[in-house]
This record gives sequence, structure tokens and C-alpha cells, in this order.
Amino acid sequence: MKDIDKTPVTFLTKFRTVGFYFSMGLVLLALAGLFSRGLNLALDFTGGYLTEFSTSESVSQQDMQQALSAYLPDGFTLSSANQGHYWTVRQADNVSSVKGADWLDKLAQEMAAKPGAITIKPQEAIYMGSQVGEELIEQGGLALLTAAVVILLYLAVRFECRLATGAVAALCHDVILVLGLFAWTGLSFDLTVLASILAIIGYSLNDSIIVGDKVREFMRSQSDSSMDTIINLAIKSTLVRTLITSGTTLATILSVWLLAGASLSGFSVALFAGIVVGTFSSVVISATVPQLLGLTADYYQKQAEISCQLP
Repeated sequence: MKDIDKTPVTFLTKFRTVGFYFSMGLVLLALAGLFSRGLNLALDFTGGYLTEFSTSESVSQQDMQQALSAYLPDGFTLSSANQGHYWTVRQADNVSSVKGADWLDKLAQEMAAKPGAITIKPQEAIYMGSQVGEELIEQGGLALLTAAVVILLYLAVRFECRLATGAVAALCHDVILVLGLFAWTGLSFDLTVLASILAIIGYSLNDSIIVGDKVREFMRSQSDSSMDTIINLAIKSTLVRTLITSGTTLATILSVWLLAGASLSGFSVALFAGIVVGTFSSVVISATVPQLLGLTADYYQKQAEISCQLP
């Protein structure tokens, strides 16, 4: 190991401490949003009408929103694709104006009567009942629970319990912050966002395991150093790789966010936020929690001595 690698970046200790308490504040803020505002569940979970149609000419989002407001005064969610030629309208199950697709016929007549007539072609109008929503919520919850159980079993086998606790704490931190973002902003929470939450779990775990492995490696090779020094060296040795990986992944997600249209915007927002907070938590949460729980630099040496003393 080079001499430069033996010199800890001492400011990382202060950064980790400040970052840890800052993250705890963000977690409390996210939980407050989840309990006070809740998630804006999409039709995938709540049930309701989903109507799809296309227009012969491109229409701006603002113009279509204004035209629909006259027929759907009780609220709807509008998204477009194919440069304003393809439209999706979502209406919640409890909206009193939901009467199937009658409003679409009236809208088509209005658009056709205007100068520069625009033809509306209905594509699909389906009703998603509450039973479907309950089934999706149950399946999504089971998927998250299964992922969490498998992760806990893996960490329990691979790491010392305090290092494992740090990885789990970072994972929970990332998921809570992303959910809190959706609660406070009111963004629609659909199945694509749920899929991104599962992806964030895997990404966060991978980042935390890399840091945990390095911490364990330095604990075995430099037991005479302080725990602060060992953690700082571990972060220092993985930081460049982490930033490069996160940067390239964020560039890909940003492309999806900007180019894939409204249907994948929630997915992109969740993944983008998850990777940002996941990179941050791998430094300030997964590497700091074990130290706060009392993990010492000579842990593995003590374990080796105990093993030698056993008959």
C-alpha cells in the first residue's frame, strides 16, 4: 500500500458526522410527509378509468388540458407521447364525472368543429376496479418484503452484525427519502415507481457492501489505527469508483427522464433521487453506523485470539 493511501482524509470524519445528522433530519422530514400527506397512488393501486386516444395533429399539453377541463371538472391526470399525438387520461374511481368515454365523443366534436379541424381517434377506455388495485398493492408489498428478507439473510452471513446494520440502515434511509420526495411533491406513485424502488434497494446495497468490504479489509490489516482512520481510508479507496459508477448511471437515467416521455417520468425521478441519496448514504450512513454502535479497529484480532483459545 502506498504512503499516500496510509494518510487518512481527516476532513471525512467531520463530513460523515455532519452528513449523518443531516440525513436523520431528512428522514424525519420524509416520514412527516408520508404520514401527513401520503403517497399520490396512481390508478394501478386506486382503480378508476384510463382513456387513451390519438389526434391527427400535434396538440400542446396546455391546450389539451384546457379543452379537457370543460368536460372533466372534477379532476384528471393527463400525459402525452409521440410529440403530442397520443394522449392518456386517468380519472380516479371516486370522481363523480366518470361516465365512461361519453366526454371523449363531445371533445371530438368540439375539436372537429374548430378551424384547422383535429380528428380524435379513441384507442382504449378501460376501467380498473378497486379489486385490481388491492391485488397490485399486495403483490408490490410482498415483493418489497421478500427483497428485504433476502438482503437481511445475505448481510447476516457476509458481515459482522454492526457492518450489516450499517448497510441495512443506509438501505432504509434511501427508500424512505425517495418515498418522502413523492409524498411532498405529489408525484404519481405507480408500478413503474415501485419497480424503481426495488432497483434502488439493489443499488444501495451494492454500494454499501463495497464500502463495508473495504472497512473490514482495513480492520484486518491496520488494527493499530483508529476506527476513524480505517473508515476514512475505506471511503477514500472506493470514492472514485463510486462517483464514476453513479455518474454514468445518472447520465443514463437523465436521458430516459428527458426523452422517454411522461409515462416514465416517475420512474426516472425515483431512480435519479435514489442513486444520489444512495451514493451519499454509503459514505455517511453505512460507514458511520457501525462506529456509532461500538465497532472497534481490533475486532478481528480479538476474534482470532478467541478462536485460538478455544479447545
